[in-house]
Amino acid sequence: MSLIPTTMPAVAYRKNLPIDDPDSLVDIELPVPQPGPRDLLVQVEAVSVNPVDSKIRANADPGGQPRVLGWDAAGIVVAVGSEVELFAVGDEVYYAGALERPGTNARYHAVDERLVARKPAVSFTEAAALPLTALTAWEGLFEHLIPDSPATAEARQAHQSHQPHQGSGDRRGALLVTAAAGGVGSIVTQLATALTSLTVIGTASRPETVKFAQKMGAHHVIDHHQPLGPQLAEVAPDGLDYVFGTTATDRNLDAYAEALKPFGAIVAIDDFDSLPIGRLKAKSLSFHWEFMFTRSMFSTPDMIRQHEILTQVARLVDAGILTSTGNGDLGPVNAANLRRAHRTLEAGAAIGKITLTGF
Repeated sequence: MSLIPTTMPAVAYRKNLPIDDPDSLVDIELPVPQPGPRDLLVQVEAVSVNPVDSKIRANADPGGQPRVLGWDAAGIVVAVGSEVELFAVGDEVYYAGALERPGTNARYHAVDERLVARKPAVSFTEAAALPLTALTAWEGLFEHLIPDSPATAEARQAHQSHQPHQGSGDRRGALLVTAAAGGVGSIVTQLATALTSLTVIGTASRPETVKFAQKMGAHHVIDHHQPLGPQLAEVAPDGLDYVFGTTATDRNLDAYAEALKPFGAIVAIDDFDSLPIGRLKAKSLSFHWEFMFTRSMFSTPDMIRQHEILTQVARLVDAGILTSTGNGDLGPVNAANLRRAHRTLEAGAAIGKITLTGF
C-alpha cells in the first residue's frame, strides 16, 4: 500500500447554485481525514450519485465553507482506527456512509466500520452503484413492509444457499414498485422477484425504462404517467398487498388506498409536505417511512445492521441473484463530471445508477 498523502483532491460546493453554474460544484484540495476509533480510512476508487446529492447541493447552505457530497463509494482500506474490529488494511469495501459527515467525492474518506462491508467480486465501479439503493430497498422491503413474512426468512437465508426463491412459478401476493427503473426501484424489483413469492408490478413511462424494469425482473410494467387505478385493476385484479413508493406517493395515495387489500402496507422514500393518511383507515392500511441514514444519523444500537445487510447483498451479487444497476460511468471524479451527473438526475433522465471511477 502506498504512503497516504497529507492532502487530497475532492469536489465540493460552497453555496446553493443551479447546476449549470460552473461554481455549483468545484474541484478543491483538502486535508486527508484522520480516522476516528471505529473508522476506516478508505482510498475511494469509484462513487455513484444519488438524488440526495443534488437535493443537498441545491438546498443546504454550507455558509461559504466547502462541503463534500457523495454517499456511495467502493475502495480500499488504507488505515483503521484504534477500535476497528471488522476490517484490515488492504480490504476492498463498499458502503453508503453517513449524511452528517463529509461525503465520498474525495480521494480519501473516513467512515464508521459498522456501515461498511467487503465489496462483492465485481469491479469497484459496479460495487459503488449498490450500497445506498440496496440498503434502502432491503430495509424498506424486509424490515418495514414484510418483516414477519416467509420472504424475510428467505431473504436472510438466500445468501447462505446461494439460491433464489424456489416458488417463482407460484406467485402469491402483489407488490407495486414505483419508478422500477430508478436506483432504488431497480433493486427492490430484483430483491422481491428473487427472494419472495410476490408478483412484482413496476412503473415506468419510456420504452428504455420499461425495458430496464423488465430486465430487473418486473412481471408487469405499467405507465406512471397514466392513471394507475385502471392499470392496476388489469394486472392485479385481486388487489395489491404492498406498495414501495419511490416517487409521487402523495399524488398516488388515493390509487394506492383503492388498490391495496385490507391490512396492506405502503413504504415511501420520497419527499412531500403532507399526506392525508386518514384515507388509509377503512382498510387498516399501514404507512412506513424508509430513510437509510436513520441508523447512522442517530447512532442507533443496531447500526451494525447496515454492515450485515451489505454483506448479504454482496453474497447475493456473487451468487448471481442480484446485479449492479450501474448504467453509465462518466469517468473520473471531478467537478465537471459530477455536474453532468447532477444535471441528469435533476432532469429525471437517469436509468439505474450513474457512477464515476478514479481521480
